[in-house]
Amino acid sequence: MTMTSAEADKILSANFAPWVLQLGLTVEGVADDRVILRMPWSDALAREGGALSGQALMAAADTATVIAVSAARGAYGPMTTVQQSTSFQRAVTGSDVLIEAVVTKLGRRMAFADIAMTDESSGEIAARASTVYALLG
Repeated sequence: MTMTSAEADKILSANFAPWVLQLGLTVEGVADDRVILRMPWSDALAREGGALSGQALMAAADTATVIAVSAARGAYGPMTTVQQSTSFQRAVTGSDVLIEAVVTKLGRRMAFADIAMTDESSGEIAARASTVYALLG
């Protein structure tokens, strides 16, 4: 059974640190092996020069992975990041970012995902990430 956006939003609000919640992430869509989150533009997340900080993008990718893995498993369960690699391709200024995390392999103890972070106003990829998670429960 596919997880609903409301269920995914509950995972987001119940399982992340307050500073992650301050990113303003919302669930735009969810399927059996993927999720799309929206990170709204905020001057508070911009670095010197007005571009969105890489730390905010990396935290959004990490968060999206948790929700995508939860969707693939059918429910949230304890997990932890083992590895994350992020490549930044272009700066984001004044635009929301859409974060699509796709689970590429779900095992009993490990999960792998690819994440694309798109500048909503231009439609261009701003960053890509890959993650590996240990499933703890």
